[in-house]
Amino acid sequence: MYAIIKTGGKQYRVEKGQQLDVELLSTSKKTLNLEPVLVVDGKKVVSTPSDLKKFQISAKVLEEVKGPKITGFTYKSSANQRKRYGHRQKYSRIEVTDIKAKSAK
Repeated sequence: MYAIIKTGGKQYRVEKGQQLDVELLSTSKKTLNLEPVLVVDGKKVVSTPSDLKKFQISAKVLEEVKGPKITGFTYKSSANQRKRYGHRQKYSRIEVTDIKAKSAK
């Protein structure tokens, strides 16, 4: 069973037990519920919003990590102008703990 979730403006294909780096989450909670876009359960594919409300994808936040350093350089020869810059994106590393259907009450 796998699902496609949406977080940080991006979509990811996840399975139970998978770890992935997503855009930095501004939450202090260690566990969170993710929004499913599509759920594939062996035989059937669930994609309608009313059916997706029946599924719950839970994950736990493991740590904050930094991505690779990106460096850049601007240069204008006639003005003798040079500028060097760098950037390092921060990510939240999460682990998908469960993909399950909510129990009907």
